[in-house]
Amino acid sequence: MPNDDHARPPAGSIKEDGRYPLDLTGPSSHTLVRQKGVGSLIIGPSHLGKKADLHVAPDSPIDWTVFDAFSTPAGSPWPRFLHYTGGDAGFFDWAQKRPIEEMTWAPILSEDTVVDAGPSILHGLTIELGPSGGHLSLRLPRRPSRLSVSGDLSRFTATGDMPASLTLAPRTGRRKNDTPFLMPDLGELHQVTSLALQNAPLGQPISLECLDRFPNLNSLSLWGNFCDVDLLARQTRLTNLELRFMPDLEDLPSLNVWPLLDRFIAYNVEEFTGKRLRQQMKTRAKTRPWTGHVSVSQLRKPEWWSTEFGRPFSSWPKRLAKLANEAYDAAQADLAQARSFADAEAVITAFTLRFNTLKGIETTEREDLGEAVWQLSQSDHLIGQPITEEMAQSWFDAARNY
Repeated sequence: MPNDDHARPPAGSIKEDGRYPLDLTGPSSHTLVRQKGVGSLIIGPSHLGKKADLHVAPDSPIDWTVFDAFSTPAGSPWPRFLHYTGGDAGFFDWAQKRPIEEMTWAPILSEDTVVDAGPSILHGLTIELGPSGGHLSLRLPRRPSRLSVSGDLSRFTATGDMPASLTLAPRTGRRKNDTPFLMPDLGELHQVTSLALQNAPLGQPISLECLDRFPNLNSLSLWGNFCDVDLLARQTRLTNLELRFMPDLEDLPSLNVWPLLDRFIAYNVEEFTGKRLRQQMKTRAKTRPWTGHVSVSQLRKPEWWSTEFGRPFSSWPKRLAKLANEAYDAAQADLAQARSFADAEAVITAFTLRFNTLKGIETTEREDLGEAVWQLSQSDHLIGQPITEEMAQSWFDAARNY
């Protein structure tokens, strides 16, 4: 329960770094360590370890008003950026009086939940949906804001005023040969005018069939691997189109199919289509000059994609990624000499064992290592018959203790 107002420092009065007791979930339940130049705060369950600044159980109610006393040296509300993992949606009520610049919420919901954020003042809201838990139905803020939703999009429904921009990053498979991902029905969100879709560059492709449900788009940004790219020709209202980290643009329509287009960016795209786009840009400029920013840059050859994104260690801390890549290189070289399944099992087992004594191997890293084992099993060897995914996975599971 919140303390009486007289026990609280005046709103915005604490601007200095230091250690401060907080009545976050009860009297002096937490100590906030505020450091110079840090404008963000991460709250979440204890399993997040050092990734969270304050540990709170997912089902614990939070008194968000304890942060009213804090401000930046310039006088604006602090923290500027909040990241919360848990089930307390009370920050939406708090934000009716205390604006939040950027709120990232990873909801942990034991049941279906309805939240009214209509009166809330959130300039940016990011929702990260895990693979399990209750469904979240959110009435969006009446004031235009940026909305980003990632993870299991089928667990989310939004109604009310449309966001100024919408970013969607669905949880897709790791492999580019998987059956294309089909976006779930997003209801009222299909009325947005500005949309960004994000995916891994070499992951399961997202089908762009979903764009037919967005009749009002004038701005579209794509990041990563997509298929059915030819369907972009139907988006004739586009004035802005951005393509980033896209390894396959063979079916991209000519730029002249978008008569209203005045801003175009292609960045880190495959080389062949990139050269074609550069020529189309110049040709278009002769008949109708571009009024916004246009550029086609960082054209990439096929081998670049596998080097940069082919291995699953890109998001690891540098020290761990270096160790993982060294182990991968050694295993790949040893597998190239394998002449029997026993040889292959010995290589995969040795690779797996190298991570048993490393700190920092959690669920995500374990999944990454499992993917690395699958990739290794598909690499060159001298056995004469394929190593199945089930076989490689069984060797991996037998050797790991993470």
